[in-house]
Amino acid sequence: MAAITHVRSLDYVAGMLGEDAELLQAIVWNDDNLTYGAIISVYTGPDEAITALTDDGVEELSDMLREARRTTETWHDFLDDFVDDPELAARFKAQTPR
Repeated sequence: MAAITHVRSLDYVAGMLGEDAELLQAIVWNDDNLTYGAIISVYTGPDEAITALTDDGVEELSDMLREARRTTETWHDFLDDFVDDPELAARFKAQTPR
């Protein structure tokens, strides 16, 4: 694995990918959803941190979302598997998979 030289905040990644930041947060909340080392916590203060992704993490997340959106059924299955909050999952299920 190459040395990590920079990371991107989830808000930045959401803008890059045209995704909802809340959806990305729900996916990466469980760090088992991406490869080890793809999700980074950046401490911005004594009790504050933001979540960031490495380049590999951005690519992996982008690939996951692209595959999940192939059909409405795969999108709904993906949300059931990766979003723990039922209300949030229902909100995203109501949207078209693009």
